[in-house]
Amino acid sequence: MNRNKPHRSAARFLVASLVALTLAGGAAAQEAGGSFDLPENPVIFGKNDPNHRTATVIINGEVITGTDIDQRVALIVAASGGKIDAEELQRLRMQVLRNLMDETLQIQEARAQKVEVEEEEVEQTYARVAQQNFGRDTKALDQYLQKIGSSPASLKRQIRGELAWQRLLRRNVQPFVSVSDEEVRDVLKRLQDQKGTEEYRVGEIFLSANSENREAVYQNAQRIVEQLRQGGSFVAYARQFSEASSAAVGGDLGWLRPAQLPPELQAALQTLQPGQLAGPIEVRGGFSIVVLVDQRKVLTADPRDALLSLKQISISFPPGATEADATARAQAFAAAMKDARGCATVDAVANQMGAEVVSNDQIKARDLPGPLQAMVLQLSPGETTAPFGSIEDGVRVLMLCGRDDPKVDGGPNFEEVQNQMEEERVQKRAMSYLRDLRRDAIIDYGN
Repeated sequence: MNRNKPHRSAARFLVASLVALTLAGGAAAQEAGGSFDLPENPVIFGKNDPNHRTATVIINGEVITGTDIDQRVALIVAASGGKIDAEELQRLRMQVLRNLMDETLQIQEARAQKVEVEEEEVEQTYARVAQQNFGRDTKALDQYLQKIGSSPASLKRQIRGELAWQRLLRRNVQPFVSVSDEEVRDVLKRLQDQKGTEEYRVGEIFLSANSENREAVYQNAQRIVEQLRQGGSFVAYARQFSEASSAAVGGDLGWLRPAQLPPELQAALQTLQPGQLAGPIEVRGGFSIVVLVDQRKVLTADPRDALLSLKQISISFPPGATEADATARAQAFAAAMKDARGCATVDAVANQMGAEVVSNDQIKARDLPGPLQAMVLQLSPGETTAPFGSIEDGVRVLMLCGRDDPKVDGGPNFEEVQNQMEEERVQKRAMSYLRDLRRDAIIDYGN
């Protein structure tokens, strides 16, 4: 698996996720070069406490304050439901500082190259984020950010940095990237050859490790997994901690076939259901934490994309109903629903039972809870699911009134494949560009 290949543009991801507004994220691509002659047991002169950081960092003359860091951390803590312990918070602050330094370098380079982003454009993007991510207007988002300890200015700076960097790449990098027609045709042919094979949509957090730091990295990965299982945002943690360039898009590796993954990840993903997490898994060069976002078959229609017309018929139980009474009524309800002759008559049958009917003619099977998806997809029109529910919530069934199956996926066209390949190559060069900026930066950790 190529760890230097994001599968989705950061520009699109900017609108999709609050914590995905900068390009470089936590990426820490390894440099190629000469080997170091390091002693096995070095003697350390002086003290270097990684938990002690000065209030400000000056990078090429521009100040990053402790307040800047606090406000960015607040965004991630909010995205993780506030469930971050003190030790994890300290690591997060260090990573956020690195991200802010990269963002500063990107903004400075865009300015030096006379790439400007108008204030109006920043405000328009901010309004779009407010609406699409929060369902609020900009004033409501302003208030929310201030409430969680962040600020509108902090988020707008992220937006400005992202827009400036993307514009710089389009001008200085993209024109020099090309993909031949033969390369595109080769990709399209491979897709056709693989029709019907399984594909996974995968998110990954990769932490590099060697023989010296293996145990420490493993322990760190375990702590991240614990935070994720407690409701932490995978996207936020990938942005801050993953050392693959996919960190720039929240760890999203896109759609992959098993053969494109290390054997260790193949085995883990085959045991997961969409939404489940696995890790830390030891792979070549370190540890991976993966989440199975979705799965499908290449160039094959996914039954879960079928558009369904359903009726939900439900009954409730009076307060204090015993389990025996509820069971007897549920059995009578199930029998009545089984005898109902399709959606045309079910309302009348439900009325006789004192049941409530709710109709939905535009619901995709994939939007149903997992256990119900397979059950509903096995129904023919007029049939109902088995009853489900509880004494507290009542018992209900779903009746299928109609189903429009999805069309067979014809796959991406020539232009779409070409654009994706070009984008991936631009992102590779972008990482190299940023590494050069880091090497040339003058950094002063203020007192």
